[in-house]
Amino acid sequence: MREIIKTEQLRFSYQSPETVLALKDLSITIPEGQFVAVLGHNGSGKSTLAKHMNAILLPSGGACYIAGMDTRDKSLIYDIRRTAGMVFQNPDNQIVATVVEEDVAFAPENMGLPQKEIRRRVDEALLSVGMQDYKQSAPYHLSGGQKQRVAIAGVIAMRPRCIILDEPTAMLDPIGRDEILSTIKSLNKNHGITIILITHNMNEAAEADRILVLSKGSLLIDGTPKEVFENVETMKSAGLSVPQTVELLYELKKLGCPVSLDGLRVNECADILYRFLEA
Repeated sequence: MREIIKTEQLRFSYQSPETVLALKDLSITIPEGQFVAVLGHNGSGKSTLAKHMNAILLPSGGACYIAGMDTRDKSLIYDIRRTAGMVFQNPDNQIVATVVEEDVAFAPENMGLPQKEIRRRVDEALLSVGMQDYKQSAPYHLSGGQKQRVAIAGVIAMRPRCIILDEPTAMLDPIGRDEILSTIKSLNKNHGITIILITHNMNEAAEADRILVLSKGSLLIDGTPKEVFENVETMKSAGLSVPQTVELLYELKKLGCPVSLDGLRVNECADILYRFLEA
């Protein structure tokens, strides 16, 4: 499987000289088509890492490669941002037009594409996020979740191979969060787009193929959701929680109950409890 994102001993400091490193010699490889969640407490470096993946920030040391392109090469910035699109926390900061379809068309128009191709991309992008019925709507009439889906459609219209989402559900209600998570999963599974989801939400992270846990600019844990959330003490030491299902099993285990901690979803947790009570 081809790699889409690779960092080599990546370092970054918001000050010069490097008195405090936001990223410390971070080396990760993400293959194309993977759904990766990035977890970390405030100040862990997760948003800083996300901005390196879109060349918004450039390394203070080491390197970051997007589909083999070095983000330090200024001549490649345009191609890098077409390859790895970015969706921010507040969709109002990303929506630029007064009509939904015009907003989604903004990037393709700036790419100089023919009108027929722009029309096709806008329709396909809106369809992929379930917003085709709102193409003539004004964004300010939409809910938070709908606005965020329009922002995602605007990125999709550029045909990126990877989409980086920096806490896209942080400002949304539960319905909006479910809408965005469903959209993200569909883009990954049905369209093969690599997803990098920066999040504080453990249940969102549990839906990913892989989780990276950052702490103080370094990689603390890298594994599948079950592998990561079994490290309850390590997660707590980094100021993070675990899904409530794992927390329940963890507390039972501390009391001496012979239960495993890999019951990530409710039905899995229920099966573990059933087997324990039946024994």
